[in-house]
Amino acid sequence: MNKERMYQLIRMPHVSEKTARLQADSNQYVFEVARDADKGEIRQAIEGLFDVQVENVSVVNVKGKSKSFRMRAGRQRSWKKAYVRLAQGQTIEQLQAD
Repeated sequence: MNKERMYQLIRMPHVSEKTARLQADSNQYVFEVARDADKGEIRQAIEGLFDVQVENVSVVNVKGKSKSFRMRAGRQRSWKKAYVRLAQGQTIEQLQAD
């Protein structure tokens, strides 16, 4: 897999209190990924971009919410989220919380 495809698959890290707790407790990182990505491609992309060994990948499809703004109905976009568990002793230095 080439670098361009890896960057297309892994859009950005998803940062929240829950993901910070997952990093500290169970060595899991959460990423927003492309809607057409599968677990094997996500594993290859993470291993290629961050030079780590991936133990497990779980994928969740997040449905967009219906919202209204000034009496106009709208909808947020749907997206895909990947929970990536790294092997024991491995970390992604760029995503470490201080």
